[in-house]
Amino acid sequence: MTTTLTEPSPARRPGSDFAPLSRAVAEAGLMRRRPGYYAVRLTLVIGTLLTGWAGFLVLGDSPWQLLLAVGMGLAFGQLALAAHDVAHRQVFRGRGVSELAGRLIGNLGIGMSYGWWMNKHTRHHANPNHEELDPDVSPEILVWSQRQAKASQGVPRFIGRHQAWLFFPLLTLEGFNLHVSSVRALWAPTTKRRLWEGLLLGAHIVGYLVALFWVLDWGLALGFLAIHQAVFGVYLGCAFAPNHKGMPTLTGDDRPDFLRRQVLTSRNVSGGWFTDLALGGLNHQIEHHLFPNMPSPHLRRAKPLVRAHCERLGIPYHETGLVASWREALTHLHQVGAPLRDER
Repeated sequence: MTTTLTEPSPARRPGSDFAPLSRAVAEAGLMRRRPGYYAVRLTLVIGTLLTGWAGFLVLGDSPWQLLLAVGMGLAFGQLALAAHDVAHRQVFRGRGVSELAGRLIGNLGIGMSYGWWMNKHTRHHANPNHEELDPDVSPEILVWSQRQAKASQGVPRFIGRHQAWLFFPLLTLEGFNLHVSSVRALWAPTTKRRLWEGLLLGAHIVGYLVALFWVLDWGLALGFLAIHQAVFGVYLGCAFAPNHKGMPTLTGDDRPDFLRRQVLTSRNVSGGWFTDLALGGLNHQIEHHLFPNMPSPHLRRAKPLVRAHCERLGIPYHETGLVASWREALTHLHQVGAPLRDER
């Protein structure tokens, strides 16, 4: 059954508990920019992507392109994680340069609308795991609570019965979904700078498809397209799903204070440098949600401060391994689909 947050902790003192932690983090210098780190990271990620496209041209019409498509899917995922940091102004201080870099990386680089994603992600950070306010737990394809399952219709009701088993197969379509949603967002009034969004997005889509079908025969081009986008979607899903899926949800007027709202709905993933690299620092999800502007290499250093502060206040701080995080998320998906299975 889905865990919901309906009553605040008895220890809660509204508006007061986050301030001491914020001061401690600032005094530790963890909010300072890391220009050197991001210069190296962006150079490596963008260099890897450009090297991949150069290899694509050199290989020509070869079956080895299907293996390259796997690597390019991972490269797109790494670029998306870098764009995430740019959007949170972890890289550049100014809004203008952050938006420019975000659109170049997102729209032009990977074909994902910066404006659409930013609007969606901002709402997620403001109300994580709130069933009415967080677009990431909207029951469009999957259901995230038994309450949503009972009210579902159409596709979510059909898929919801066995959504835990279908979760990873569905992620193979997530790359395509991001591109389609990005194009649809060009007509949404909430999307800013729609002309630039459209021009850059169009340049990516046209350039990508022309390259595929000019260099490769139709069958190989379609194979590259399918593998590349499937790997991209699965990679992003594996990076983002452990962060909140299966954690407590909020409904209606549920409104814990900022500290509890972010900590209680988030899950950290333990691991070393490789986990940080693979998940782009999002494995420190609790710290990221508390300090979204904090450069990702500082999140690990902030963790002991956040954990100790939560322990003093009696706030549960949840961290688990990567495989265990997926297991928790899938177990949750299976449990919330129970009402739909019981109907049959």
